[in-house]
Amino acid sequence: MNYSLHPSVGVARLGNSEGQFYLAPDKIGGLPFEADEWGNKIDSPVSNFKDSKGQIRRQGQPFKIIDEDNNELTLTNDNVKAITWTVHIANKKAAWYEFNELQGNLLLGDDNSYDSRGTPLRNAAETNRHSLIIDPGPRTIFGANAKATFDKTGAPNNYPVSFPPPPCQGTEIKSLGDILTDNEGRLIVIGGYGSAGGNEPLESYGGADTWHDDTADGTVYCTITFNDGKELKLSAWIIIGSPDFAPEIVNISNLSDTMFDVAIREQNLCSEMYSNGEFQPSYQANYYRDIEPIVQRISRYQWVSNVQSMSAFVSNIFDFKDNSQENKDNRQAYFKYFRRPVDLATVQQTPPFEQTNQQLFEYGAEGHLPLMPMNSGSNSVSNAEDNIVDKFLTLTQTQYFLLSQWASGNFSNEKPPSTTSALDSFGVFQADQGSAGNCVGLPMCPGIEVTWSLQNPVVYAAPYVIKDQSMGHGFPSGLTPSRDECEGGGCQPGDLTKRMACPWQADFFNCTVQNVNFTEPTINKVNEGTEENPHMVPLAPSYYSYWWPPQSPWDVLTNQLDDQSATHLPAGQQVNYARGINSFVQMVENWSSLGFIRNQNAQEPNFPFFTETERNHQLFAYKDVPVSDITGNPQDDGTDIPVFYIPEDVKSHLSSGCSKAKALLKGLEEKMSKPITAKPAGRSVPRSGTRTRR
Repeated sequence: MNYSLHPSVGVARLGNSEGQFYLAPDKIGGLPFEADEWGNKIDSPVSNFKDSKGQIRRQGQPFKIIDEDNNELTLTNDNVKAITWTVHIANKKAAWYEFNELQGNLLLGDDNSYDSRGTPLRNAAETNRHSLIIDPGPRTIFGANAKATFDKTGAPNNYPVSFPPPPCQGTEIKSLGDILTDNEGRLIVIGGYGSAGGNEPLESYGGADTWHDDTADGTVYCTITFNDGKELKLSAWIIIGSPDFAPEIVNISNLSDTMFDVAIREQNLCSEMYSNGEFQPSYQANYYRDIEPIVQRISRYQWVSNVQSMSAFVSNIFDFKDNSQENKDNRQAYFKYFRRPVDLATVQQTPPFEQTNQQLFEYGAEGHLPLMPMNSGSNSVSNAEDNIVDKFLTLTQTQYFLLSQWASGNFSNEKPPSTTSALDSFGVFQADQGSAGNCVGLPMCPGIEVTWSLQNPVVYAAPYVIKDQSMGHGFPSGLTPSRDECEGGGCQPGDLTKRMACPWQADFFNCTVQNVNFTEPTINKVNEGTEENPHMVPLAPSYYSYWWPPQSPWDVLTNQLDDQSATHLPAGQQVNYARGINSFVQMVENWSSLGFIRNQNAQEPNFPFFTETERNHQLFAYKDVPVSDITGNPQDDGTDIPVFYIPEDVKSHLSSGCSKAKALLKGLEEKMSKPITAKPAGRSVPRSGTRTRR
């Protein structure tokens, strides 16, 4: 029997709750599952993402040994003697280059390398680059109900463990998370605690030198020993990212779509769809598998953003599954509003005016309706003289091709038959899709969990499988801080997350909305300051666009069950998701106060109603500020501006509050961090070019 380890790329997530965790969802857009203290799955979805102190529970990723018929191998199998797990995760962010949009992406050509672009290193003055890596070394456990922690102790003898010293600001990183086994010997990898700290003031959405956080990624190895003495060795990868604050809402192009696109175009996953370097027009798409998910994802963006122009693309204006010739005009009218993807390999060779990812409207600047998807591209921040411009989002090339087949009528509207197989119709394990599909795929600037390096086929050994540099043997001599896995040779622990912002909370504060110019293909920003004191702002005219609202919500509805004396808002009002967190510093310190967006009508899937839940309302104070206080004009006193903020004396504010406030205070005191500062102007303005936050 041929067994393999799944998911091939698992996703654990951070949380600051000390004792509580849950298990990752097993399908795209699914809720996580409850579990007991050893990770034994309780077959019910998570009801609360936070504990009684208002702290976020961590997400654990289970790994299973299964065959193609979905038969699972555990310690309960009669022929299994032992199952041994070895996991090695690391964080390489501080030892890598500063994040600078698409600089370093080798898919855009060798002249876009970090060296060619002159991209500076993070912490460039530090000569001992290995000391910048958070590397606890590998951990090995076996049997049932075993546990290990990724802290400074517990690594094999002579392994060069590396942790940053206690910081002057923020919170010391003492662990990258835990691993444990359940009653049947399955592995669960649990994320860290959301700690972040450094010595210098925070500068921008990319973070700052001297800073570290506890996101991570790395290898998962499994050895099954059978009673007859034979052994089977398997491997997978784990990513530890930030919390998924809207787990039931899926990105239009998620990470599974990115991996699938690479597999189709570069790994010969389906030669009937793609061969000889091009998509095959004879290939028949399937409406339910290939088209309906795109439409459904578009429909759910309304609960985390306010993109009116997308509403027309989810209304039932015609029967989307009707493949008749009579319906062809409707399908093609729909399809024409989707931007044609640009091949990254040739983007620099294409005149900017021919790049559809630079186009907002269907007929250029004089158009009437913004093209789809209505999101920012992977670089609507910096200009062509310094970077590769990518203003507006497109689908992946494979998504776009399948949608074009639907538009032309070359698709089936028969529902795929139900199956107990672990594989989908392309031969991809559904567990692999279900894991990666809950992460951001596009845009990637840098992204949320991972970035554009996952678009590069050289980082894969097979579809959905990360190429391990050690070929399953681990890294007994330690990790390398400087190698670029996008040049080939496979990945090391820490490679998939090292290009992300450091700390992640800084980018999360600003990876929300973007004012994108739509008239000049090579220009995103202009300097309204001086050469000595630049002030870069989006070139007008610009269009209000979103980054990845399913992962970083912006416009949400308040919850009807919340205490309105604490929320200061009526139920059903659309408000800014992060209201009251007004700086990088406050996001680093108070990210766990954010709410989770949940479907309140899950029993009726055709009629969802998503609202904000579990927000720590008690942390925030509220004022109605008369406009006249700002303008000095008493004639403006008929209009107020609602302002949410965190009081300077948080302890007094919470200690005088209700029981929830006192419980929240207890949790904050247990995780008290050193005061954090930020540079007044920062190295650059916020990525959106504006400080306004509704």
